[in-house]
Amino acid sequence: MGRKAQIAIASVAAVLLVLIGVGYAYDSTQKDKIADGVTIAGVDVGGMDEAEARRAVQRQLLGPLRHSLRVGYAGDSWEISGKSLKLHADVDAAVEDALAESREGGLPGRLVRYVTGGNVNEQVPADVTYSKAAINRFVRQVAGEVNREPQDATVDPTGDSLNVVPAENGRKLRDNLLTRQLRAAVLNANADHTIAARTHYAEPEVTTKEVASAYPAYLTLDRGTFTLRLWKNLKLAKTYTVAVGQEGLETPAGLYHIQEKEENPSWHVPDSAWAGDLAGQVIPPGPADPIKARWMGIFEGAGIHGTEETSSLGSAASHGCVRMAIPDVEELYDQVEVGTPIYIG
Repeated sequence: MGRKAQIAIASVAAVLLVLIGVGYAYDSTQKDKIADGVTIAGVDVGGMDEAEARRAVQRQLLGPLRHSLRVGYAGDSWEISGKSLKLHADVDAAVEDALAESREGGLPGRLVRYVTGGNVNEQVPADVTYSKAAINRFVRQVAGEVNREPQDATVDPTGDSLNVVPAENGRKLRDNLLTRQLRAAVLNANADHTIAARTHYAEPEVTTKEVASAYPAYLTLDRGTFTLRLWKNLKLAKTYTVAVGQEGLETPAGLYHIQEKEENPSWHVPDSAWAGDLAGQVIPPGPADPIKARWMGIFEGAGIHGTEETSSLGSAASHGCVRMAIPDVEELYDQVEVGTPIYIG
């Protein structure tokens, strides 16, 4: 080999050593920087150091997600703040992964990339978490405001009438759907941040059409006209003239139910002053027993019974009970059951 060749080889080697040295030196300046083309959860962090990358990800990824969410329904609305959602991403770990991806391929590969201006083209994930418990609490809050129990059809009685109160459907929040919608909106900065709540209807157990069959028998007593009415399936079936309690011993007003029934009952005399020497005694069926034929107890010793004192019917003459003619009380007895409501007005 000639001297000129040796000099040329030596020169090339020297240049290579210089280039390698320069490459090492430049590479050392890049060890704390993320390579071009690397993204973290879609945020371009190429050319940034750790601190810059953390700030960029916090600002561009988490910043837009820290928004409040609102739920609307029928003109009302409820809001959960972004702070309450406690959004979090492990940005430090994602930045470390981005730096590690930037060093992949060894020095030769990196030197080629430096010289050619190539990119790494790596997408580093950054899982975003939030408080699912906060979402669940918020949904329960909305449900508490939106939900409405269904109202059964019922009867509003007076002393001489029965008025049907129509049933009302209830409503129940579709809470599982709302939870899914909120969770999707938390992680999507472009999502609609106002969500319309949806409900489904809850039907009553007793509809307006069914209420009549719920009351096969109903009694109303108008003390002012001394009239007892029997209603069947909410339609007037029969009226009876009766006697009611005298002044000071009035038949009690209000809604009651037939509590007991008895044929040819004994008279359990109340322990009251008006009973005199009979107070507290039990008078068996017979001439001395004023409670004739049938007994339908209503409230604390007051009830419906037959009487031989038919002249008292149509007046306030009893000691609190409802007196009926014996044929009438026998007829009524067979048409009502224990539990039949009676409204006394």
